[in-house]
Amino acid sequence: MTFLCELPIFFYTTLAGVICFITVKKYLNATMGICKSPNQLDGKTVIVTGASSGIGKETALELARRGARVILACRNIKKADSVKEMIVKESGNENVVVRELDLASLSSVRKFAAEMLKSESRLDVLINNAGCITLEKTLTEDGLELQMQSNHFGHFLLTNLLLGLLKKSAPSRVINNSSMLHQFACNFDVANLNSEISYNSSQVYYNSKLCQLLFSRYLAPLIFKDGVTINSLHPGVVHSEVLRNFPTWFLFISDWTFRLLFKTTREGAQTSIHLAVADEVATTTGKYFSDCKIASPFKLAKDDGLAKKLWEASEHFVKLTPEERHF
Repeated sequence: MTFLCELPIFFYTTLAGVICFITVKKYLNATMGICKSPNQLDGKTVIVTGASSGIGKETALELARRGARVILACRNIKKADSVKEMIVKESGNENVVVRELDLASLSSVRKFAAEMLKSESRLDVLINNAGCITLEKTLTEDGLELQMQSNHFGHFLLTNLLLGLLKKSAPSRVINNSSMLHQFACNFDVANLNSEISYNSSQVYYNSKLCQLLFSRYLAPLIFKDGVTINSLHPGVVHSEVLRNFPTWFLFISDWTFRLLFKTTREGAQTSIHLAVADEVATTTGKYFSDCKIASPFKLAKDDGLAKKLWEASEHFVKLTPEERHF
């Protein structure tokens, strides 16, 4: 007892920290959702946006392993080509294609969609995975706020442009990568959707993730009769490249924290994979998932009136034409 009392306070602090870390890690591992479906995707075509890194790369790899024709829709072609080589090598599936897609450019989205409609006879799964976080207000060539366009407007337009092909290939699925951080979009205002009134970097990110849920909610009943489902998900807190625009010192600290405590990109991809392949969600639509099961989103994400207003505003910002509407 005397020996224990003489140990320095640093020892007890470190011990408490280790015990806390082990407890948290064991809890996270115990509650982590893993896709258990054995389903193969032979003969199916899948598009994964932002597939050159992180969750998108792991999702694309797993779907290639399951036999799908996987289209890597990426802004950085050189990086995507390297990822393609890795996927082909590890999956043994050579039916992996790289196509350029810059979600921060509406003309790029339209060009990509036109290429898909010309080259692809079917589209079974569209995974709107790409996203970014920025620290300062930046406008794209379209005059849209960069985060909102990359995370919401670009995917909104892409989904609309590809709906005809998705319907033709029914049953088919659309999957939107959102985040539990949508619950912090407490001050969401459609009138400030493009940061016209005020700007806060974090708030824009939260808003963009709420948009993914509202967008899914509005579209779900309109396309369900055509055999197309649309769901959104929270992948978990994942060690990925989403924070790449942050300062170096922050990245160093967060890198080790994320490695120790949170999900790997492979673990973070599980819910996307589950929604893409599992039989039990084949007719589930308009829902929000976390750890491969249905979760309850923030109350604003359930507001049908707000979802309609967002849809109408999004149509305006991306200049969606009558010919581009497929419902």
